[in-house]
Amino acid sequence: IPVTLLDLKTEISEKARDKIFKSKPPLLFDKSKVKNIEIGNINDHFDTVKKADWIVEAVVERIDIKQALYKKIFKIRKKESIVSSNTSTIPLKVLSQNLSKEDKKDFCITHFFNPVRYMDLLEIVKNEFTDKEKINFLKIFCESLLGKGVILCNDTPGFLGNRVGVYAMQVAMTEALKMKLSIEEADSIFARPMGIPKTGVFGLYDLIGIDLMSDVLKSFIKELPKTDEFHLVAQEIPLINKLITTGYTGRKGKGGFYRINKSSGKKTLEALNLETGQYSPARKINIQSDKVDLKELINRDDQYGKYAWSVLSKIIKYAS
Repeated sequence: IPVTLLDLKTEISEKARDKIFKSKPPLLFDKSKVKNIEIGNINDHFDTVKKADWIVEAVVERIDIKQALYKKIFKIRKKESIVSSNTSTIPLKVLSQNLSKEDKKDFCITHFFNPVRYMDLLEIVKNEFTDKEKINFLKIFCESLLGKGVILCNDTPGFLGNRVGVYAMQVAMTEALKMKLSIEEADSIFARPMGIPKTGVFGLYDLIGIDLMSDVLKSFIKELPKTDEFHLVAQEIPLINKLITTGYTGRKGKGGFYRINKSSGKKTLEALNLETGQYSPARKINIQSDKVDLKELINRDDQYGKYAWSVLSKIIKYAS
């Protein structure tokens, strides 16, 4: 499938293509296919949009920038094409508010999850204006040719993946605080034993960015009705506010719930004590199980079993 990658400058597109080619783990099934990716910039090569069957916008999460780009796209795109946004948070109704009724039929959200090659899930977000036939065509295309597991979502806050996923993260964090578990203990349970990546909830917070997660929560609080149980787990936590204000925003900052302490020529992974706010060398927690067995995990007669069941039961209830 030929693809054209456009960015502000051709040099940026070229670096992106090079990064795709060299990435480890690999982002391409067959590295020779990198030649199918043509590059350019949005000023000199925007006319390539005229030939495209599917135009995917993946610019910065600013509504004004996105809508300005849509104005240019819909002015020259061919009428049978599909235009979509890769946004993970902005509602479809907001993105499309300046589009004509006809253009709204061909516009949707296609939310890919990173890393795209390894994450099967693809959310296609539609609303009452979207052309159902085109959406079904896009769904079949993504399933059969891109190998995606596609779910069709309504235009609700967080769509489906982020709505449940962020709730799950917040439950895992708030329950750990309530039960006075260390971050290492919580991350040893809310990880591979529950079929979740080994980062755990606090490690994932650091990876995403503690400040970004704070903004995401504020967005959900604003959009969701007061009766939604999400509000119970999205309240501000003083410790998190302190981390953000002091520059401890996660891996991109000075550290977060974890940090690397470089002293005496050595690198030591340290973990934050949730009660004292102090760092100490991270502990390796052995829960005597590294396989996914939820039944065994939630039936453990210890604090880890109680934590697992408390988190899992709340997630299942919310998702249902």
